[in-house]
Amino acid sequence: MECFELSKGFPAEEKYDLTSQLRRSSRSVCAQIAEGYRKRKYPKYFVSKLVDASGENSETEIWIDFSFECNYINEQTQKSLLEMNHEVGRLFSFMIDNPEKFGSIKE
Repeated sequence: MECFELSKGFPAEEKYDLTSQLRRSSRSVCAQIAEGYRKRKYPKYFVSKLVDASGENSETEIWIDFSFECNYINEQTQKSLLEMNHEVGRLFSFMIDNPEKFGSIKE
């Protein structure tokens, strides 16, 4: 949601480019988790969706960096967002390695 709020301040010419990409990837992280969690009784599917969510999280990191390089966000905001992004990445690694702790049965 923080990415969404920040992107409201991006220039109008970025509406279909950086703004859209940042919003899409950051929202997709949550959507992938939800989709995987609903089918968590299928361990391979669950882990696959977590891997997809992790990929979207990595894409979001790139758009955060672009936002900074284009001077749409300041360095403090970039660092804060990247810290959160990296924490989410660590959580994904843990979830992927331990799906049984989230209601899935490890094969």
